Amino acid sequence: MIAIDSEIQAKDLKSALDKFWQLSAEKISAIEKEYPQNQGSPVFTVDGKYATRGWTEWTQGFQFGSSILQFDATGEKSFLEKGKLKTHQYMAPHISHTGVHDHGFNNVSTYGNLLRLMVEEKIPYVEWEKNYYELALKISGAVQASRWSPIKDGGFMYSFNGPHSLFVDTIRTVRILMLSHSLGHVLQEENDKKVNLLVRGLQHAKATADYSVYYGEGRDRYDLWGRTAHESVFNTNDGNYRCPNSQQGYTGFSTWTRGLAWAMCGFAEELEYIETLSDASLKAFGDPAEIKAFLLKAATASCDFYIEHTPTDGIPYWDTGAPNLHKLGDYLSRPADPYNDFEPVDSSAAAIGAQGLLRLGHYLMKSGDAAKGEKYWQAGLTVLKTLLDEPYLSTDKNHQGLILHSIYHEPNGWDNVPAGQKIACNESSMWGDYHARELALYVQRIIDKDTYYTFFNCLS
Repeated sequence: MIAIDSEIQAKDLKSALDKFWQLSAEKISAIEKEYPQNQGSPVFTVDGKYATRGWTEWTQGFQFGSSILQFDATGEKSFLEKGKLKTHQYMAPHISHTGVHDHGFNNVSTYGNLLRLMVEEKIPYVEWEKNYYELALKISGAVQASRWSPIKDGGFMYSFNGPHSLFVDTIRTVRILMLSHSLGHVLQEENDKKVNLLVRGLQHAKATADYSVYYGEGRDRYDLWGRTAHESVFNTNDGNYRCPNSQQGYTGFSTWTRGLAWAMCGFAEELEYIETLSDASLKAFGDPAEIKAFLLKAATASCDFYIEHTPTDGIPYWDTGAPNLHKLGDYLSRPADPYNDFEPVDSSAAAIGAQGLLRLGHYLMKSGDAAKGEKYWQAGLTVLKTLLDEPYLSTDKNHQGLILHSIYHEPNGWDNVPAGQKIACNESSMWGDYHARELALYVQRIIDKDTYYTFFNCLS
């Protein structure tokens, strides 16, 4: 269980954040200089050097988005120019990509961040650029929404596994539908049928909350408050739910911790977003109070599970049911050990999950539940403090990664096991590094009393 530091304040991390951004700049520059972009998107490191591997080009937006976040945090214009140029050069195919569920990753991290900076007046207003970024987000949201599987009680955006497959990851990528809707866009289907993207996004969120998150209500023998399944499988003939499954976790009946982290962050963000909408717009889906209730329940449950099932320093092992965890003894009563002989940790889950903890905490405190909100807020700061120091912060100038001990796909054996080690460790991932930067920026803005950072700050 996380040993929540109730005394730490955001401002206490200021010097560590300064060091973080200095190292971040070095890593971005090293990748820019050394990585052959014609090989595709950098995904994770092997012996400290970024390599590409995977099903899809789902990390490219994180690469270029990192440069944009670096500018946001430091004001270094060279990073802004790099991020803009690479977005223009490489990201257009991602807007029209019909074969993935990653639009909210790739395109919000690039076009969304660039538009946000303009709306926040951190970069000059240029009308054609604003229109360009808005159009990219509009189309991306509609394309994402077209990957749709109807079920008896709504529907969901299906994963790249096919129409039967709901991934918990997509609760964060669904934000692209919300942006597209708020920018005034709709999806047009056969016979010019207009699809409300807010409604479709909320239907997806409800399916994820109902089927990907568990609440200790007896759905199966492994039903614990807040556990998540990576994949929920449906019968495409009749729309009935069939079973949990896992692609990157150990089983459908254990919790892959990065999937858990996506849920924590995604549900908390959507809670923040719907607070900006009128009851009238929400009623197109249903009762506004019920919408807030299911989002809050899912966010709270997943964050509670993370706190309860993570070692004291806030860094989780890659799956709560990993088969060799028992060999570590009482591993939840001490800090995680990334160099152990049995099971890897996943720092990328910590970087994503910490943002969920902070956002849920902020939401609850703003809503008047200070005591409960403070618990999640302090837990998020506790995790961030761990990530901002060794052995997780990468200080080796020859290592291109920023946050060490990230895991991509343990079951497939894709992660590097360094010489002298028995498990994958000491490597970084593009999504882990990006989300660490996003987390750092979120807290830095709190410290600086800057505009509260959200994905929907790009809306004028």
